[in-house]
Amino acid sequence: MKSKTSVLLLIVLLLFALFPFVGEKFYVQLVAKVMIMAIFAMSLDLLVGYSGLVSLGHAAFFGLAGYVLARLAPQYEAASLWTSLPLALAACAAFALLTGLLVLRTSGVYFIMVTLAFAQMLFFVFHDTPLGGGSDGIYLYAKPELMLGGTSLLNLEDHRVFYWFVLGLVAAVYLLLQRLLDANFGRALIGIKSNEHRMRALGYDTFRYKLGIYMLSGMLAGLAGYLAAMQYGFVNPDILGWHTSGSVLVMVILGGMGTLHGAALGAFVFILLQEVLSNQAWFGPVAKHWQLAMGLFIIAVALFLPRGLAGLSGQRKLREETHG
Repeated sequence: MKSKTSVLLLIVLLLFALFPFVGEKFYVQLVAKVMIMAIFAMSLDLLVGYSGLVSLGHAAFFGLAGYVLARLAPQYEAASLWTSLPLALAACAAFALLTGLLVLRTSGVYFIMVTLAFAQMLFFVFHDTPLGGGSDGIYLYAKPELMLGGTSLLNLEDHRVFYWFVLGLVAAVYLLLQRLLDANFGRALIGIKSNEHRMRALGYDTFRYKLGIYMLSGMLAGLAGYLAAMQYGFVNPDILGWHTSGSVLVMVILGGMGTLHGAALGAFVFILLQEVLSNQAWFGPVAKHWQLAMGLFIIAVALFLPRGLAGLSGQRKLREETHG
């Protein structure tokens, strides 16, 4: 089974790698955006799907990394990828550590509300102070450079190079998380989600496990935010808002909680469906109300696919076994 999955993933990776050779610039940039959101969704699934921690403040890490890049970038010049990316991830790890020491002492609806509160606090820090450029945000006039000895290793201004860069990071994040979750650490997380009291009785320091996955999740969300700031060329306080956290949570639910490929699939479906439904060339004035159609689709998935879109294959196999 694992070998078949690995072959399928390799085929998908190859097809994505070849896409820039045949796709127009707009579609290459769109798929790059979707892959960035796939990293964001996988980072949240670590909390929701594998740890049972539903967060409504995950956008804090996404926006924080983008702002770190914006503040480090010289005006009208490119920042260094070697320094800006590690510093952005370090800022997210530090924020996750400080907030995690508090929020992880709560659970259920209290955890949801406290994570939302911290994200809103960060939102107003960047919205109401000169640090974040106010409501207008900060523009990035050049993508970060990857230099070695005065030689540029990657021209990230080229949309195809940027696409492959993002694709490589998506693949690396997926493989890293798959290895981590297949190891004892991942099994311990699933045990904590199922019965934390029993895991404590067995001698596991459940708080340290949850803090570790909370920090890793925040860093990966920061990676997605850093890449999004690179692609869009600006950051503003809206990326820290609760609606950003809500959107990525919907992606995880759509794809299927507790499956990395499901989280990535949910991001793809959500972004692409949004692009299709809001296309005025296809739907005319009705396209302005695309949220209504999106809401109906989400309700349908929640009602008929409780395991998300990733659970379709499992349901099909179950029907085949039942009628076989």
